[in-house]
Amino acid sequence: MTESGNPIGQVADCLLNIEMELRQLGLWESESPPDEAFQSVQPFCIDTLEFTQWLQFVFVERMKVIIENDHPLPSASGIAPMAEEHFRGRPESGSRLVRELEAIDRLLSDG
Repeated sequence: MTESGNPIGQVADCLLNIEMELRQLGLWESESPPDEAFQSVQPFCIDTLEFTQWLQFVFVERMKVIIENDHPLPSASGIAPMAEEHFRGRPESGSRLVRELEAIDRLLSDG
């Protein structure tokens, strides 16, 4: 069985694609936001982080830890609609990023 044939391999591929797309859009950040920004109780830390910061520093990081430590993948995901909302009315098109998030949502929700 190939690496991309299992859900973990497919999720890992999606995470790489998400990172590449954030870099392509110029939205990948080299420095983490301050610790206080992660203390938010709001979904996606919407009151303290930009959505793309949450994606990079919370979602991608947590998913990497889950995969590296062989923990079970989350059983549901609904990130793509949040990304669509974030990019609505912005100059940069997040359509490829949204497609990657739709793929990861499907992988996690179907698994």
